[in-house]
Amino acid sequence: MWETLVQALEQDWAIRALIASSLVGIMCGALGAFIVLRNMALIGDALAHAILPGVVLAFIIVGYTTLGFFTGAVLAGLLTAAGITWIQQNVGTKNDAAIGIVFTAMFSIGVVGISWISKEEGVHLDLKDFLFGNVLGVYNQDLVLTAAITLYVILSLIVFYRYLFVSTFQSVVAETMGISVNMVHYFLMLLLSFAVVASLQTVGVIQVVAMLITPSSTALLLSNRLRTCVILSGFLGLFAAVVGLILAIMFSTTPGPMMAIVATAVYLLAVMFAPEKGMIFRYFANRNQARKIQLEDIIKQTWNLSQIGTVTLKNLGEKLGMEQRKLESHLRGLSKRNLISLESSILQLTEQGTQEAERLVRAHRLWETYLVEKVGLSEEQIHEEAEKYEHLMSEDMISKVDKALGFPSKDPHGSPIPLKAGAPIHPLIDMQIGQSARIDDLQIDKNIQAELWKLGILPDQIFVLKDITTSKLRLLIGNQEIELPKRMAARISVEKLKT
Repeated sequence: MWETLVQALEQDWAIRALIASSLVGIMCGALGAFIVLRNMALIGDALAHAILPGVVLAFIIVGYTTLGFFTGAVLAGLLTAAGITWIQQNVGTKNDAAIGIVFTAMFSIGVVGISWISKEEGVHLDLKDFLFGNVLGVYNQDLVLTAAITLYVILSLIVFYRYLFVSTFQSVVAETMGISVNMVHYFLMLLLSFAVVASLQTVGVIQVVAMLITPSSTALLLSNRLRTCVILSGFLGLFAAVVGLILAIMFSTTPGPMMAIVATAVYLLAVMFAPEKGMIFRYFANRNQARKIQLEDIIKQTWNLSQIGTVTLKNLGEKLGMEQRKLESHLRGLSKRNLISLESSILQLTEQGTQEAERLVRAHRLWETYLVEKVGLSEEQIHEEAEKYEHLMSEDMISKVDKALGFPSKDPHGSPIPLKAGAPIHPLIDMQIGQSARIDDLQIDKNIQAELWKLGILPDQIFVLKDITTSKLRLLIGNQEIELPKRMAARISVEKLKT
């Protein structure tokens, strides 16, 4: 097997095949990233089949020439693209149906044409080579044409990358920038036609779709950055083409399908093992998230039970509906992290654990309040939703919800909403009526500082606490009275002045 490969690579035809396969792999891979992102995979398949009439017509007019095949195929591809676009824009036919109608008609015309001219004596135009490619029969002129097309496509992607990027993700923004989205679309169609024609000899019309789609789909699983995806997709296309050709030589099989198989195998590996998007990564991520939620539920329910009495392993387990062995395992982990103190059968939250529990309760009750006041849900509809989102809300998000609600002190059920951890040493809420103070220039929460600016209260500004009502405080700053919610006042850091 290895001897066969070594002997083959010593031949000129094998070197030409290797170079042609590499060029096609790079070109199809890099271009395929834009094809997949723009949902043009089916159009790529259509163009791959629809260029057959152009090949037949070129053969009839100029005979068996590489340049003639290229010209005829490109013209047929552009005609197909124009036909598909015209039907999509002017006829009440769905997009995928329009693609199917045009490419099947064009392909059928090409097959009929090959069947007709093949009846003539001395004519050799093999449909099998068109469908599956014949990379082992690449000639020097084919190699030159493939190299020229590859260079043109890659340079086009580099030069027009900005236009392709904007029109792919933000077509409206592209139009406002003066970029014609339709022109970019047709230009991409032209590049796609070039790529399909250049790939015919190497992988054929059936496998060219795999070389356009599969490496780019793999790259999109491995990265979220378009530039990285384009480069990675080109590399994966190169890898699939070279390895596929080598395996085809070693096992004496058709190169085109083997390249597609290699590309698919790499894709399946990415499906399983890709960071963030791979199935194994997502399995462990979901597992870790489920464990995190269980631990946070233990902390929160320990805090809830501690508000009404002693917390034991038994009543905590009943509250959570968790079996004792699993609960004990989680408690040992929380104890190691200094969140829960285990003293015989009595459970107590540490200071760090109490802060975490109050953060969860605060997130839960604020979200319940938001759902009632801003979304319009009833009190009976909000608990389950809040149970889910309390584990997903960041501290910054919780603060934004608190600010949007006007810093409420109680949730819709009348339960108090805990304050954010790290309350000021000298909060405004602790002042006495008639007492003077100065607003600290540095507050513990940037949202509080922003709210003070909105109210016209500046850092280092001196004020007098004029009155305290059930829900608000009234400040006197110069001749101006300003009202503040009590909950907000509990977050404002002040420096009391001696009277």
